[in-house]
Amino acid sequence: MIKKILVLALVVIVAVAGGLYYIGERSKPAPSYNRGPVAVVVAPVVSDIFTDKIEALGTTKANESVNLTTTVTAKIVKIDFTDGMTVRKGRILVELVSDAQRANLRSALANAVQQKRTLIRIRGLVRARTLPTAKLDDQTALYEKAKADVTVARSRLRDRRIIAPFDGRLGLRRVSPGALVTPGTVITTLDDLSVIKLDFTVPEEFLSTLKAGQTIIARSDAYPQLVFKGKVHDIDNRVDPVSRAVIVRAIIANDNRLLLPGMLMRVSLIKNRRRSVMIPEQALVTTADRKYVFLLQKDNRVKQQDVTIGRRRPGAVEILKGLKIGQRVVTEGTMKLHNDSKVVPVKSASSGKSDSSGKSNASGKSYSSGGGN
Repeated sequence: MIKKILVLALVVIVAVAGGLYYIGERSKPAPSYNRGPVAVVVAPVVSDIFTDKIEALGTTKANESVNLTTTVTAKIVKIDFTDGMTVRKGRILVELVSDAQRANLRSALANAVQQKRTLIRIRGLVRARTLPTAKLDDQTALYEKAKADVTVARSRLRDRRIIAPFDGRLGLRRVSPGALVTPGTVITTLDDLSVIKLDFTVPEEFLSTLKAGQTIIARSDAYPQLVFKGKVHDIDNRVDPVSRAVIVRAIIANDNRLLLPGMLMRVSLIKNRRRSVMIPEQALVTTADRKYVFLLQKDNRVKQQDVTIGRRRPGAVEILKGLKIGQRVVTEGTMKLHNDSKVVPVKSASSGKSDSSGKSNASGKSYSSGGGN
């Protein structure tokens, strides 16, 4: 019984002591936020070039590309090209067995010559009224048929030759002399690599901003240090109903022949380029319901200034409303500040070398757009 009384007394003593401590702490004056100036880093609000870009992946294609094959079944008697050779339009690359076709052409030519002579003779006799006009009509028809036979014979002989349809670079040879080829057998490939077509897809929400002539920048893992520039050539007239994207085709000059068909390239489409009001990204304070910065006043006090932001890029954010060029905002030390805090700028962090008017001497580098109001 005595132990229970002692324990109860001890509990009461502890409760009373805790209550007295709580009352004492509540009676202490609240800490003052104005005990002294806060050291902060500030940066100017500047004007800078901001470039919107659309990022996409694209596949390269040759300006002109064809698999060289034959339309007949025959043996190869001659191959007149080497792997990777650059050829001109009209060059004969492969010849097939054509003895019968050559003979048919000679026969057709001889017949055409004979029919022409007969036509000339009959025309003279008709003028002399020795033969009726119907004979002239019959011979004229025979001569026209003879000329048609020559055309057919020449076409069949032409089918026995594989001719370059345009200027370009040949691929690897896939057949040998003496091989029997059939329609569809690929002998080699021919590509016009003077320019490269780059096809990439863009979401339909950007369709209104696309137009021919826009500048694109493309990079390839094959040449990580090189940047390839081109222009939008055309936009497909259909949107894919599954992906909700449209195919855009750009043209890239390929004078040094570095780019080949089938390469994967990362494409940056420059959509918009304008001068904007910019601040360092770390100066922006974001809460659940507002975005603001600490704006430095003339008396070295700061003001919570609400802002409307636009696009972002690494290290910087565009300000659409709330700030003017030349003002200064706090970039480091914002966690210690509240409205009307006294501050001491220890140094100025610049987001770009500024002239006296507050405009930055930016190099105009472009980044992916982002952010929003």
